[in-house]
Amino acid sequence: MRVPLSVLDLAFVPKGGSIGETIAASVALAQRAEELGYRRVWYAEHHNMPSIASSAPAVLIAHVAAHTRSIRLGAGGVMLPNHAPLTIAEQFGTLAEVHPGRIDLGLGRAPGSDQATFAALRRDPAASDAFPSDVLELQAYLAGDSRVPGVTAVPGAGTRVPLYVLGSSLFGAGLAAALGLPYAFASHFAPAALHDAVALYRREFAPSEQLERPYVIAGVNVLAADTEDDTRAQLVQVRRQRAVALFGRGQDLSDEQADALLDAGAGRHVDRMLTCTALGTPDQVGEQLDDFAVRADADELITAHASPTAEARLRSLSLLGEAARSVPA
Repeated sequence: MRVPLSVLDLAFVPKGGSIGETIAASVALAQRAEELGYRRVWYAEHHNMPSIASSAPAVLIAHVAAHTRSIRLGAGGVMLPNHAPLTIAEQFGTLAEVHPGRIDLGLGRAPGSDQATFAALRRDPAASDAFPSDVLELQAYLAGDSRVPGVTAVPGAGTRVPLYVLGSSLFGAGLAAALGLPYAFASHFAPAALHDAVALYRREFAPSEQLERPYVIAGVNVLAADTEDDTRAQLVQVRRQRAVALFGRGQDLSDEQADALLDAGAGRHVDRMLTCTALGTPDQVGEQLDDFAVRADADELITAHASPTAEARLRSLSLLGEAARSVPA
């Protein structure tokens, strides 16, 4: 592989599955990723979504970290408008003290939920406007140099947990560049501004204490299987799952109903989300990822293994990891 590979685990809850089974599958996925040399595993904060079990990234990270030894783990990301910076500094500072050198903290500006859920979280709709200053406040807590007189993050102060700015637009790219932080682009579901955002970030990057040179992580969906026919069959199920999750309004829909959603217009939206997808046999996926890394001007790829079952996701991760490991450095 041209660049390091990481994993974005969406902690997907399958139809008829349980949260406990999903979390156990996340542990198994991280353990296998560690064995195969993936750089990191991240978990994203989503709320009020029955198909995703990562609403509390810090708790999930703590559990997975206790069952792994060396792989980096982090949030990809914490939606900072949902939280006070001090709370996140304390949570991730605690993780860093328990698992030193292994914790990342990716930060997003979107609420990661609908407006009703945002209200249930007791947050101000204008909180997103404070994202740049909240990032600086959080960074200062973790450095032990609080911007709030008389307030120290305990745990947290002095841990200097590395921060990453997440985004799918030019706003996040500009902020990451101005603060000298790594930039992770959500091309696995919102690819439209990828090239413009990365170009802006690299052009305007200002070195910082954390980072001397720009560093780009690009998200990409992966469906790796033993045969091309298997990946095509999986893609059919993935499109149905995405359509139901996004447009099914919480209903338990049959395959026929999901197909009707796709035909009614959801398919165009789902296919745009899946624009950055590598699928096929391990060799085919490897070639596609190498090509994508060049086109995205990425220093690292974070792979979202999109297969419809936990077993298939683990197989996809294993096939890609084994193929990447067999390529001479």
